Amino acid sequence: MPRADVLIESPIVSSFRVEQVRGMFDVPTAKSVRHEWHVNLPVEDKPWQIGLIVGPSGSGKTTLGRRLFPDALFHEGYDWPAEAAVVDGFPPDLDGTEITQALSSVGFSSPPHWLKRYSHLSNGQRFRCELARLMLEDAETVVFDEFTSVVDRDAAMVSSAAVAKALRRRGSPRLVALSCHFDVIDWLDPDWVFNVATGDFSWRCLQGRPPIELRIHEATGAAWSLFRGHHYLTANLHKAARCFVATWRGTPVAFTSYLHFVHPKVANTKREHRTVVLPDYQGVGIGNAVSEWLGGYLKGQGWRFQSTTSHPAMIRHRHRSANWRLHRMGHAPPVGKTSALGAAAHSCSRVTAGCEYVGPPVAPLAASSREKQSRDTAPAQSASAPKAASTKGRSRTAAQRLRGAARRRAGQRAR
Repeated sequence: MPRADVLIESPIVSSFRVEQVRGMFDVPTAKSVRHEWHVNLPVEDKPWQIGLIVGPSGSGKTTLGRRLFPDALFHEGYDWPAEAAVVDGFPPDLDGTEITQALSSVGFSSPPHWLKRYSHLSNGQRFRCELARLMLEDAETVVFDEFTSVVDRDAAMVSSAAVAKALRRRGSPRLVALSCHFDVIDWLDPDWVFNVATGDFSWRCLQGRPPIELRIHEATGAAWSLFRGHHYLTANLHKAARCFVATWRGTPVAFTSYLHFVHPKVANTKREHRTVVLPDYQGVGIGNAVSEWLGGYLKGQGWRFQSTTSHPAMIRHRHRSANWRLHRMGHAPPVGKTSALGAAAHSCSRVTAGCEYVGPPVAPLAASSREKQSRDTAPAQSASAPKAASTKGRSRTAAQRLRGAARRRAGQRAR
């Protein structure tokens, strides 16, 4: 079993200030400051995929990680090209499919941002790039120092769940995360935890990450401005789109919308228009949850709901889910002429999957969806949707106000 007997001794050089500090705080007179650890981790007793060494800053996590796993790849950050795209920062022997799959698997599923320079990404996006590159390393075990230290706590929890899901799906490499944040334990769901401060080691029964409670509110097209830069195809939104925003803990995390589907034979159909999850919240099934909520919401009002997507993760989910029926896979034939939305909005040039929602309906005006991911099932799905406060009917756009005024004037002239 990994064992470490560590002694760190820092000699004290006497000076006026040193003696002043000793006098102010009653620090015992000594020739050095000593820190000593004697650690045995029984991690060879059982198979494992993810381990966590946690403790406050300065408790010795980095030192113990190096001593306990001397043959592991110790990660302290990669060197990324200063003027090239993120995808060009991966080793040259990897093909584009491997790279994009790795990025998507850790929850960084925004192709426009893959083309940016690493220095232009947010801290959360950089963290996920590091994780994606680490997952492609040819190593049995990797040690990730300062795990989630540079990202905000909501993003840290979501990204921990995303990387845990990806690692357990791939089966390699084994990850030892070193972190000073205890809030990642339930989200990373490690097989074992060692608390440096207390010296306690424990095996854990895998429980899956905590559920994410989404509250979905009807919105105007103005809400699209927060999400438009993260759509994987286009930043355009049709002016006739009906829009919804999903929040988690009071923070907007996702956007979805639909349009009426004009069809020569089917009159009661709506189609999905734009669905986007902000980068810090990708990788835990929120996009699938809001898309299925929208399908259930429309089905509850008597509409059919169809969706066409080229996003690989969404296609995989719908292929496995009983809530969707696949009716087309491949290149769609070109029809009509290019609209104002541009060629990027058309699917004839890409491999896409066309599906119809066949899951349960959701009661009208339901405003939240609860979704939880188990370790052995498909990505998270929308479950019960208890009613909550909705913005529907509480605000009117300028166009609605103008139309109302025109109707009132017309009625007055008629009288």
